[in-house]
Amino acid sequence: MINLVLIDDHELVRTGFRMILQQQPDVHICGEAGTAEDGLKLIRAHEPEIALVDVHMPGMSGIELTERVARAKLPTQIIIITVVDDARFPKRLLEAGATGYLTKGCTAEELLCAVRQVAGGRRYLAPAVAQQLALATLDGEASPFDALSSRELEVAMMLVRGKALTTIGEQLNLSPKTVSTYKQRLMEKLQVDHIVSLAHLMTIHGLLDTHNNQIGGN
Repeated sequence: MINLVLIDDHELVRTGFRMILQQQPDVHICGEAGTAEDGLKLIRAHEPEIALVDVHMPGMSGIELTERVARAKLPTQIIIITVVDDARFPKRLLEAGATGYLTKGCTAEELLCAVRQVAGGRRYLAPAVAQQLALATLDGEASPFDALSSRELEVAMMLVRGKALTTIGEQLNLSPKTVSTYKQRLMEKLQVDHIVSLAHLMTIHGLLDTHNNQIGGN
């Protein structure tokens, strides 16, 4: 039996996944969470084999959740599910410790294949993503975001969603001054001087879904 938790801030997405997964005799859903913080509690409490995790959530993102699970050496394998299908983003998530990567446009068959493959100890990448990763490697393409630390990337994602420094600090348990330092450092590394420019760069490199994110102003 594959024990699994669903972590996504969209209830309709969780409902869709649940309807597919609960019909499978070899899958058991241990719980659901609408935030990464609650999802981490679920993972710690149940230690399921698999966690299906959305990358863009209020507060802690799927990247930070993935890294925390990896750092804690928890047995749960993370499969990231997102609307973003650019090769450079899954590369960063796989480096953070994710074992699988799917887009929300995947079929029910692909979802089940990914869950079973990862539960069996193998990595799963959506075919289109795997192809993009291979081509990016062959072309030697690099993303400027590769230069950012995981925390800097986390702060960048929250900045372009319009969150204030104080709000980011509260959600990441950092002082506003520390968040400001992260902001200055990441913008220097990326050679941008405005949040709109940062958002544009993130969109180009597949890190931002402009349909689901409110871009901040400064």
